[in-house]
Amino acid sequence: MKVEIDSFSGFRIYPSKGKLFVRGDSKVFRFASSKNASLFLQRKNPRKIAWTQVYRRMHKKGITEEIAKKRSRRTVKHQRGIVGADLATIAARRNQTAAVRSQARLAAIAKAKTEKKEKESKKVKPATSRPSGASGPKVSKQQMKGGKGGR
Repeated sequence: MKVEIDSFSGFRIYPSKGKLFVRGDSKVFRFASSKNASLFLQRKNPRKIAWTQVYRRMHKKGITEEIAKKRSRRTVKHQRGIVGADLATIAARRNQTAAVRSQARLAAIAKAKTEKKEKESKKVKPATSRPSGASGPKVSKQQMKGGKGGR
C-alpha cells in the first residue's frame, strides 16, 4: 500500500483518497482535502499556517522526548605560545610588576637613542668625502625632464 504525502499540508494520503492537481508545467500536486487544495490555489504559504506539518517542523512543535536536546560542549581554553614567545615567556611578562616594565622600557629607549646617534654619525662622514668635480656638466631640472628638447 503506497501512501502519498500532501503537497500543501504534509499529511498522509491513503489510496483512493485525495485529489491530484497537475499544473501547466506538468508538476503534480496531491491534496488530502479540498481545504488544502483551496489554500494552495490561493497561493497561501504553508509555513505560515499553524496546522501544517511544515509550520510544525519550522516551529519545533511535537518533538518527542526521545530526541533530547543536543548538549553543547563547553570550549576549553588552552594557552599556547605565539611566534617569537613561548608560553613561559608570556607567563613571565604577565607576572611582571609595573616598575620592572617601566625600567625595561626606559632601557630600551636609551638603547634606541644611542643606536640612532651612532647611525647619524656614520651618515655624516660619507657625505663630506664625496667627490664634487667628477659628476660632469651641470644640468638644470628642466633640461633633466626634457621639455621642448628638440626645437
